[in-house]
Amino acid sequence: MKVKDLVSEWLRPCTASHTHASHQLRLSVYDAAKVAALCDIFPEVDEQRILTDLVSAALGDLTSSFSYEPGDEIAGYDERGDPMYSDAGLAPRFQALAKRYAQQYQREQTPDIL
Repeated sequence: MKVKDLVSEWLRPCTASHTHASHQLRLSVYDAAKVAALCDIFPEVDEQRILTDLVSAALGDLTSSFSYEPGDEIAGYDERGDPMYSDAGLAPRFQALAKRYAQQYQREQTPDIL
């Protein structure tokens, strides 16, 4: 989700699934005021969803800013036969860790079936 898409998202019902884990954060006075203003503008959207969507959009923007850093391992070859090197930057590590935590949260939400 992109920040520019939030308003259109808030005009539709929420369909996202969430973890049981909760995260507490303390906002600056001005950021808290902005969230309160968004709650007034979108009264049908609760504060939790606004904060969740803002964090989701910010994480998307942040991860798209990770720059490619060529590694030593050849990942493939382009159409001219030149080697393409694996990404040794932050993106692959972030993606692997995010996948690991997503699987962990998924297991925690799935009830054990005997």
